[in-house]
Amino acid sequence: MFNWAITFLIIAIIAGVLGFGGIAGASVGMAKIAFVAGLVLAIVFWVIGKRGPPV
Repeated sequence: MFNWAITFLIIAIIAGVLGFGGIAGASVGMAKIAFVAGLVLAIVFWVIGKRGPPV
């Protein structure tokens, strides 16, 4: 997920430099969503990994 966030951020930066405001805004929005989703999944899997194996 973090790879997607970085990809969309790079697309947003390039689009912003070239003057495509709509595409840049949409890419920033997608980058934020991908980053938050990746962060939530990382925390969930970290918590699940902390528990011992089922008995």
